[in-house]
Amino acid sequence: MTIRTILVDDEPLAIQGLELRLERHEDVEIIEKCMNGREAIRAIKTHKPDLVFLDIQMPGFDGFSVVQGLMEVEPPLFVFVTAYSDHALRAFEAQAVDYLMKPVEESRLADTLDRVRQRLAEKRGVEEVDRLKEVLAEHAPEAAADMVEADVSANRFEKLINIKDRGQIFRVDVDTIERIDAAGDYMCIYTGDNTLILRETMKDLEKRLDPRRFQRIHRSTIVNLDLVKQVKPHTNGECFLVLGSGAQVKVSRSYRDVVARFVH
Repeated sequence: MTIRTILVDDEPLAIQGLELRLERHEDVEIIEKCMNGREAIRAIKTHKPDLVFLDIQMPGFDGFSVVQGLMEVEPPLFVFVTAYSDHALRAFEAQAVDYLMKPVEESRLADTLDRVRQRLAEKRGVEEVDRLKEVLAEHAPEAAADMVEADVSANRFEKLINIKDRGQIFRVDVDTIERIDAAGDYMCIYTGDNTLILRETMKDLEKRLDPRRFQRIHRSTIVNLDLVKQVKPHTNGECFLVLGSGAQVKVSRSYRDVVARFVH
C-alpha cells in the first residue's frame, strides 16, 4: 500500500528535513511539495493524496485555512507539523491524525505513520464494502439493505476520543476504556492503567460510544462489557462486575438487565 503524500511548509529547510526522514519509509511516496496554503489547496484538489503533512504557521493562509478550504471535497489525512505547541487542541479538533513538533523526531514520525496506515486500511476497507453494496443493490436488494443496516450500527461510533487533561492531549482508544464515572459535567475515564478527566456530560458521551459494548450499570457509571471478567451476586438484587484491572463496580437494581447478557 503506497501512501501518496504532499508536504506543505513555507520553510524549504523544513520540507527538506521531513523529506529526508520520510525516505526511510518505503511505502511513502511524496508526490508534491508546496510552499504556501493556496498552493496546497490546488495540489490536494488536483492530486487527491492520501496524506498531507501541513505546517500551521504560514503567512496569509495558515494550515487551518487549508483544511477549511477543502470542505467541499473528500479531504486526505492531515498531520500538522509546527514549532508551536499551543495549537495542539485545535489540530485534533480539526480531525488531524497527529500533531508533530519541529524538529520532527524519527520515532514520533514512525508512530504517526503507523496511525496513518491504520486509518487508510480502515478507509479502504469501507470503500471495498461500498463497492460490494453496489453489486448487492443490483443483484440482491434485500441483502444490500441488511448490510447497510449492520454497517451503520457498527461504524457510527467513536474509535478514538481526544481528551485534554493536565495540559496535554491524550488520544484514547475506546477499546481500552474500562469504565467511566460521572462527576457533574466531568467524566473520569479509566483505561486500566490510567485515569483521565474529560469535560463532557454523561448523556453526550453515551452518544459517541457503541451501546452494544458500553452500558450504564448505575446512574453515574458506564462499563465496557467486553472487559468484564466476572459477575458477583450481591444483596437486594444488586451485583458487582469485576473488570480486567481487578476493579469492582456495583450494578444497581435499575440496570440489572445489563447483567442478563452474561447469563445465558
